[in-house]
Amino acid sequence: MMELNQINFANLLEELRDTARLQGNMLTSDQINEAFDEWQLDDGKLALIHEYFRKNHIGIDEPGDLEENLTGDDVNFLEMYLEELEELPPVSDGEKRAVMMSALAGDSDAQARLVEIFLPQVVEISKLYAGQGALVEDLIGEGNVAAASAVTLLECVEGIDEVEGFIGRMIMDAMEEFISDDSDNRQIDESVLNRVNEVNDKAKELYETLYRKVTAKEVADELGITEAEVQEAVKFSADNIDYIRKDTSA
Repeated sequence: MMELNQINFANLLEELRDTARLQGNMLTSDQINEAFDEWQLDDGKLALIHEYFRKNHIGIDEPGDLEENLTGDDVNFLEMYLEELEELPPVSDGEKRAVMMSALAGDSDAQARLVEIFLPQVVEISKLYAGQGALVEDLIGEGNVAAASAVTLLECVEGIDEVEGFIGRMIMDAMEEFISDDSDNRQIDESVLNRVNEVNDKAKELYETLYRKVTAKEVADELGITEAEVQEAVKFSADNIDYIRKDTSA
């Protein structure tokens, strides 16, 4: 029996989430049971794992509801975008496989057609990441760029049966990276805003105590930060911190 620890448990959950995304946001009970077979979990613990996936909008033995996390803006965009995709020529499974074979051989026209074929799948994949802070429109844009890149890198796959998974994985990676970068940027923005507010509040407090505008150094000394950090906060505020003297040379 393998030891169940937090790290390998989290890694296994992540692997199963990736599998679910490639399967249309769905896992089978057999896949979950097989994944955790080495830990010999009882029915109660397996039920909790099933509940975890359902709460993350991953269906068990049936597709999850991909529309649940869409915002009004997402829905409006998708209605227009899907209408545009309907104008693309339909493709049968046989035609799709033939295009994949030509794309694998390096045919640029086939590669371009393969990107078109994957556009609806990019939409479906984007829904898997809805509700995580990014607009579906942006996710689709990132996914389309990733698909266009993926079809030029098919020499990395061993055969035609791996093409769809390879492209899908690159699309998902691009969307996940976009969400991560967007989240980091929001955190940076929040941190900057907090610093501006902190500097403004302290400058106001000193102004009301000293009955004069204060220097950046005085605010810095009170907050325990550098004068440069205070000046940076003033800059980000677009010079709207009125309690700090603009000329601090004296």
